[in-house]
Amino acid sequence: MGQTLYEELGGEAKLREIIDLFIDRVFDDRMIGFFFRHADRERIKEMEFQLTAQFLGADIEYRGRPLDEVHAKHPIMGGQFARRLQILRETLEVFQVAEPIRGAWIAHTESLRPLITRDRGSDCDPILAREKAQDPSGSPSIAHVLKKET
Repeated sequence: MGQTLYEELGGEAKLREIIDLFIDRVFDDRMIGFFFRHADRERIKEMEFQLTAQFLGADIEYRGRPLDEVHAKHPIMGGQFARRLQILRETLEVFQVAEPIRGAWIAHTESLRPLITRDRGSDCDPILAREKAQDPSGSPSIAHVLKKET
């Protein structure tokens, strides 16, 4: 039987090294880091490790909450999702992750987009984003809804 992507990558030590740098870059990023200002960096690293290890074929269970539930309270726009994806690409390049693993990892991350944001692609609606940031329920104002209908 062939190796899993997890084994091809180098196993736990290598994946943890990649995740550590990736999450540090996400937390410190000017465009999206603010989402994490009250988050526990080490917990996020562990959840990201579990989620990624499981996807890559490791016998490791993701023990976090469902992704859609975790991200529902955050007004994440498509462009912000794309920024995180770019940071992931850059981090994988730093570690010279083989193309088959890198491609699968990026594609898997893209497949999670509907659980993280309702925006398609990198579309951003700055008015809706501002309103969501001001209204934690995430419900658009009636003015915004009416504007979209006209």
